[in-house]
Amino acid sequence: MDTLPPTPSVSLQRAGIVLPGSVSRAPLSIREGRVASSPASWAYRVDLRGHLVFPGLINAHDHLHVNAVPPLAHDAPFANSYAWIEAFQSHFEQATVAAVLRHPKALRMRHGALKNLLAGTTCVAHHDPWHPVLDAADFPVALVRGHGWSYALGWPSYGPPVKDSFAATPPDKPWMIHLAEGTDEAAQSELSLLDQLGCLAANSVLIHGVGLHERDIERIVEVGASVVWCPSSNLNLLGATLEPRRLHAAGCLTLGTDSRLSGARDLLEELHVAMAQGELSSAQLLALVTTEASRLLRLGSRGSLMPGAPADMFIVEDKGGAAADSLLGIDRSNIRAVVREGLPRIADPDFAEWFDAAGIDVVPVMLDGRPKLIARELAEPALMAMEPGLEAVPARPGQVYDLRMEVQQ
Repeated sequence: MDTLPPTPSVSLQRAGIVLPGSVSRAPLSIREGRVASSPASWAYRVDLRGHLVFPGLINAHDHLHVNAVPPLAHDAPFANSYAWIEAFQSHFEQATVAAVLRHPKALRMRHGALKNLLAGTTCVAHHDPWHPVLDAADFPVALVRGHGWSYALGWPSYGPPVKDSFAATPPDKPWMIHLAEGTDEAAQSELSLLDQLGCLAANSVLIHGVGLHERDIERIVEVGASVVWCPSSNLNLLGATLEPRRLHAAGCLTLGTDSRLSGARDLLEELHVAMAQGELSSAQLLALVTTEASRLLRLGSRGSLMPGAPADMFIVEDKGGAAADSLLGIDRSNIRAVVREGLPRIADPDFAEWFDAAGIDVVPVMLDGRPKLIARELAEPALMAMEPGLEAVPARPGQVYDLRMEVQQ
């Protein structure tokens, strides 16, 4: 596939730059796809007065290739995920599901990535076998790499064997497994079983944890492991979710979507669901999808906008008040621009000159009823057709976009 165009030096000026625990009003400089400590003299300048710049969000758990599969309708909560998996088998026979699965897996992977990108998520932990398309230079999002994984203790036929996978994973890389995804005795026993196998350590990343007892949580805290909270998926399938405060207080918690097959539309919606639980503040939830996710998934400076970090970010209007409140009060159509490696990927039409300065060809689209521009490589018809709310808009001859944003070169 084609590679992304060279990244121009850019200076974002007069915005509120959201940093860990604070908001800076200093210009944010981008060089060679990373945040720089100072702007180049030739940098392309974008005036963002009245805006906030957030670091790209990190989705700590997704199954990228199934986001277009219709969810399974059910009348009552399942006792655990294994019961849901069993019930889902007949769902594969439905025409709507079969139609989605006829799409090549590479296309479905790109669709899952696009879903994330549209909502300001620029890095994803994909919990399934690796696929060559994930290594494409123009893949829409960054990925957690070099990690180990198994699927679940109660479903050994899928994914790498638990003990072998854990043993093969370097201690400085995360090792992921679905665990305690249920409310019954089977789910409640899984942490102890994992510990007996010798697979509970500081790099163990446990997905869901709904069935964890208080003593299980204390054991997780003791060894320094972590849990990915997926409240929308848990509530949809199980009718319950974990109580996050103790894990959060210990620095052992992050947030994921678990794909649309069972969870939220995107990470912004997942944040809304998490906020509705009333356990954590907006600032605490923002950290779960930025700096805390980066720390627990061993992603270095990703999730921040400090010098040296990847220049992955998104821009929203500053509504006043706390920055985190501005994030939790929006959906994806409210995002003014999403930037990957210093390049705009989707943005409102008044960012047209930035796309042009970066040498990016764009396609006009509608996203949930709002006009946007999207990089052409993300606008392939088969890909867009998989995403509800995203559709191409034929440009009218001689159309000129209203450049409300003051952009200086």
